[in-house]
Amino acid sequence: MSPLTETVLFVFGLVALGYLAGVTGYLKAQSAEGVAEFAVGVAMPLLLFETMVKSDFHGAAPWSLWGAYFSAVALTWAAGHLVTTRLFGRDRRTGIVGGVSASYSNVVLLGAPFILGIYGPQGFEVLSLIVAVHLPVMMMASIVMFEMFGRGDAQAAHPLRILRRFLHKLLVNPLIIGILAGLAWRVTGVPLPGLVSRLAEALGGTAAPVALFAMGLGLNRFGISGHIGPSLGLSVLKLFVMPALTLALVWLLGLPPLTAKVAVLVAALPSGINSYLIAVQFNAGQGLASNQMTLATACAVVTTSFWLAVTAQVFG
Repeated sequence: MSPLTETVLFVFGLVALGYLAGVTGYLKAQSAEGVAEFAVGVAMPLLLFETMVKSDFHGAAPWSLWGAYFSAVALTWAAGHLVTTRLFGRDRRTGIVGGVSASYSNVVLLGAPFILGIYGPQGFEVLSLIVAVHLPVMMMASIVMFEMFGRGDAQAAHPLRILRRFLHKLLVNPLIIGILAGLAWRVTGVPLPGLVSRLAEALGGTAAPVALFAMGLGLNRFGISGHIGPSLGLSVLKLFVMPALTLALVWLLGLPPLTAKVAVLVAALPSGINSYLIAVQFNAGQGLASNQMTLATACAVVTTSFWLAVTAQVFG
């Protein structure tokens, strides 16, 4: 078995173990929220904090990376909206959820451990550049879309209200706090004290396996029922169209091989829990978002291996 295949199986094996623990009743349903809160609220922010403080981002080409990745996001989002509304006849609000589901990669619970396992710390440094702007960009886009185009005949919200709502959600997010705290410490130029570094390494080191297990445990809450047609269509966009667009863009822009590989693999990840949470928050398309997330995650066991092979062939 090749190291890449073993890593893919290891990553999705941990997700499967979490799912089995939930579906068999070995762990209570309430455990999913607690484990996920620890992963997203403690372990992952510390890992991001340490990465921001210690990593060397030279040569990662952030503007080209962001331009390529989020251009693919925008195109896939538009396609997801059209598929949901035109092909399957859903309303505009559900169409926005369809666009989010087709373009919102699971960059934290699945992406972080996956990229760490495949490309190591250097790959995670590139991923961190995406994580640093992924949540703000996707959150702002979702809020703007719902406020401006998802309110039916109601008057569109004032721009200041949109901005205030966005900033509140952003500044209380633990991942953003971890990133900003790490960048602030980095600016000071002061080395991390030994005790702080050990604590960050110890807790941050649990982020990957705990996040994967928490994700599997949480999938038991959703399952696949109804919305199969649109869920399949959106999953095709997420798992094939978005990474294909990203690959074409990073190749055209001439990004470094590692940066290009990480960008394509992140684009190829299945939809994350945030797509469902956005649907819940705006009370639209909850069933579609949860079904699509579960279906895409199950299919990603195969599709991520495919994109690993493609990126290795294209970028070496």
